[in-house]
Amino acid sequence: MDRFTNNRLFAWLVYIILGLVSLYLLLLLKPVITHIYIFLRAVLAPFLIAMIISYVLNPIVSLLNERKVPRTIAVLLIYAVFCASLTVVLVNAIPIFLEQLQELNRHMPDLTMRAQNIVNDLNNSSFLPESIRGGINNSLYKLEKQASDSIFSFVNNIGAMINVLFIAFIIPFLAFYILKDFEVFERTLLTYVPKSHRKHAVRLLKDIDNALGSYIRGQFLVCLIVGILAYIGYLIVGMPYSLLLASVVAVTNIIPYLGPFFGAAPALVVASTVSFKMMLMVVIVNTACQILEGNVISPQVVGRTLHMHPLSIIFALLVGGELAGIVGMILAVPIFAAIKVILQHMFAYYVRRKTI
Repeated sequence: MDRFTNNRLFAWLVYIILGLVSLYLLLLLKPVITHIYIFLRAVLAPFLIAMIISYVLNPIVSLLNERKVPRTIAVLLIYAVFCASLTVVLVNAIPIFLEQLQELNRHMPDLTMRAQNIVNDLNNSSFLPESIRGGINNSLYKLEKQASDSIFSFVNNIGAMINVLFIAFIIPFLAFYILKDFEVFERTLLTYVPKSHRKHAVRLLKDIDNALGSYIRGQFLVCLIVGILAYIGYLIVGMPYSLLLASVVAVTNIIPYLGPFFGAAPALVVASTVSFKMMLMVVIVNTACQILEGNVISPQVVGRTLHMHPLSIIFALLVGGELAGIVGMILAVPIFAAIKVILQHMFAYYVRRKTI
């Protein structure tokens, strides 16, 4: 019996069998886990968003607090500056947004007709096989149906709209209290850690902060800069609805690798209804933005990288997208990086214990 228990291959087989059994049990419990996940996501989402905002703003609050400004006053000052800046931006941007939305609404029939002509040209093209033409038509039909169903269900679901407004209203209050008592939460969290492990816990938290701090805070600024560059580029090439499309580029740029493709897609669709030259200009503008972002902006603003292999990042994006859609893709990389740091500490602790 000892011969089997001391055999490494036997131990690995036991672990694999236990893992497969656990996976099978999880699959059986999938309906229950799905309902629990949906409930927790709805309840914890505002707290998670407020925690991210607090994490981004905490260095500024701490800096003001070191200069003898109480944390409550520091948070209120940041809120006042943010509200004033947002008011100035919205006062200037909202009229442009409304004008472009109205223009888009007026030209929607014409854009739809042009898009339909492009699809008809593809269908009549002898260069494309019948199977590819059928696949394109089916994909376009499914995309149109999903978009219309999503818009219809959201507009007609008053409860969902009220819930979104409630979350948007409550997040600033949650972020205020988290920022005000940020240090209190840190000290309280450490009191639950045994004294013998507190030093390791503090080092773990510092390593997570070093891994994520510059990335999360820098990404917001990088997205803003890329959005401005895309807006300027779209204005130069004469792209319609430049502010709306540049806003999409800015928001989606937070998703590594895949974000630029998501951001450029709406602009390419609109450009395809204008001319092939406009499509080429859109590709050039977005490529130039990404070259600047990858070689100039991100190294200067974000600084330290997460030291993650591109395959790991893509895997994290796929998992995050499957679990929580676009929001999951945005949060996947920092969460995956934090888990990586925790696993590294656990492995180092395990090795250290074995050597003692």
